[in-house]
Amino acid sequence: MEKMVTNSAKQTAEIISKRIGTLKPKIGMILGSGLGAVSSQIQDSIRIPYGDLPNFTVSHIEGHASTLHLGSLKGTPVACLEGRSHTYEGHEAISVLKNLIRTLKLIGCEILLTTNAVGSLRKEVGPGSITAIKDHINFMFSNPLIGKNDAEFGERFVSMDNAYDKNLREKLHEIAKQNNIPLHESIYLATSGPTFETPAEINAYRILGADTVGMSTVPETIIARHCGLKVVSVSAVTNYAAGMSEEQLSHEQTLRGAKLAIDNLAKLFLAFVGGL
Repeated sequence: MEKMVTNSAKQTAEIISKRIGTLKPKIGMILGSGLGAVSSQIQDSIRIPYGDLPNFTVSHIEGHASTLHLGSLKGTPVACLEGRSHTYEGHEAISVLKNLIRTLKLIGCEILLTTNAVGSLRKEVGPGSITAIKDHINFMFSNPLIGKNDAEFGERFVSMDNAYDKNLREKLHEIAKQNNIPLHESIYLATSGPTFETPAEINAYRILGADTVGMSTVPETIIARHCGLKVVSVSAVTNYAAGMSEEQLSHEQTLRGAKLAIDNLAKLFLAFVGGL
């Protein structure tokens, strides 16, 4: 399986390289549910549907356009993945994620910038807020590196001490302050989904130290760190977690909440990428 993923990433990188010529993306971006509007800011964009690339599975989740955008954002060459694969979409999801991240590495990316939609466990961080992830708790009960190690991309054992790069995160806060953008910081807890959490689970996660909860991001971070990419991640708070609000949790609520955060998120991303 690992050899298949390696070959798939190389094949995909070759296809992309032929399309973009001399462009060498420095930053790879993954946009979460309802947050695809950031991709519209990319200049001279070359768009490639996931369906045209090997092992780039098309997501059937609303809010994920399943398109790769390549171009320039504030003068910085970027590769933007509008849509991601999720663990709850099936057993092939991890191999797809490996292919996505490793392809970014092979076409020249040095940094992985990700977004996601999250539920907040803190009353003071409500819907429409944005928060930088400083660390995570993996409650997916799986790890994308389980199985034979692919030494072409990284070593068997990977340190997660600085999973979300401290220097990049400090730069993010600095830029947010300069642009008067409220930016919180959080410990993110990932579950496999697709069910939302129960109120009892949310109470347990709060005791463990979690500030936000979602169903993605952690596998991408682990794969990225394995192959040497620095990671910085920003969450859009779309709702309060289970038991904290009278409104019933739903994906429609997630998409609606993402719209509240998108302006500040897009503004922050543009300034951050331009600053790099």
